Amino acid sequence: MRVSTRVEYGLLALADIALYSENGASVSAPEISQREGISKKYLEQILPLLRQAGLIRAQKGLRGGYSLTRSADTMKMSEVLNALDNTILEEMDHPDGNGALGLRGAVDECFWGKLNNVLTGFAEGSSFSDFVKDCRDRMAKGWDMYVI
Repeated sequence: MRVSTRVEYGLLALADIALYSENGASVSAPEISQREGISKKYLEQILPLLRQAGLIRAQKGLRGGYSLTRSADTMKMSEVLNALDNTILEEMDHPDGNGALGLRGAVDECFWGKLNNVLTGFAEGSSFSDFVKDCRDRMAKGWDMYVI
């Protein structure tokens, strides 16, 4: 499955904010850009989407940056995906109007429709905090290597 870079980078930026603002600090766009390898210019197009969705807040000033608006426990992955691209979890439209005519309608309903239902169920049943915890655990495993 392929998702847009907006969704990929938006999810990465939100996870970065969650991980690096845990002590109440704000995370700046240049910090996110540098850590995650995202163009600052592109990131500045993505962060407003997360802010408009009420997932992050922006703080101006010397120690300004971004932080979560609420606990990651109360955020669902479906909220995050919809903030970045509201077509990912959208019901499929059938070009013929009723969705039952022809092979295209059957394929759309029998495969793509079912796949969309699974993805929607997963996103609605997954909390953002579980995602962040899984990311943190995965990153910690990378430190098991011994380097001389």
